[in-house]
Amino acid sequence: MKNNQADFVMIQAIEDGVNVIGLTRGSDTRFHHSEKLDKGEVMIAQFTDHTSAIKVRGQAKIVTNFGEMTSGKPE
Repeated sequence: MKNNQADFVMIQAIEDGVNVIGLTRGSDTRFHHSEKLDKGEVMIAQFTDHTSAIKVRGQAKIVTNFGEMTSGKPE
């Protein structure tokens, strides 16, 4: 990877069973990695040459350099 300062994302599960899915770059977007988080667990992910998108399924707090948001059901 040329840029070691790629964007990071912090995901904190608000409920058990939050899925975090990494999606590939390129002409065919595919799932390439999946993690399941339980309540309170935190994952820090980075966009890379291989990861162009991150999908969060379930209720989680997401923090990026653009701001903070909550996925899933409203609190």
